[in-house]
Amino acid sequence: MTRLGDLERAVMDVLWDRGAGAGATVREVAEALRDRELAYTTVMTVLDRLAGKGMVEREREGRAWRYRPAASREAHIARLMLDALDLAGSRDAALVRFARSVTGTEAEVLRAALADESGSNPTRLPTPADPLAPTDRPPTAKRQG
Repeated sequence: MTRLGDLERAVMDVLWDRGAGAGATVREVAEALRDRELAYTTVMTVLDRLAGKGMVEREREGRAWRYRPAASREAHIARLMLDALDLAGSRDAALVRFARSVTGTEAEVLRAALADESGSNPTRLPTPADPLAPTDRPPTAKRQG
């Protein structure tokens, strides 16, 4: 998963905030980010690069393109967390450290998700773009370390 730069993240936030189905044109994203005083071509370039990275999908709408997030914000964050675990010398140690750092409410959400083998937990519904869906991530061997 690609980490996003500051401007890429701002553009993605505009798209995520609009909802997966709505999407936005370059002009709409530029308008949403008007406080940054970005040139139209800058926003167009960022969206084009995000499309190249697979972060957004686009479809022709008249003479313009409409951009939509390829995955939800939550799926993107979950993928970043999994990628960070891949960097750990010991995934188990990193998971324990993470589990000990969450709040009580967050711990309850984690417990409920782990207890829910059917995937019907309302806090986490697997979708095709969900990096935590069982078919999206093959089991990994434990690292020695």
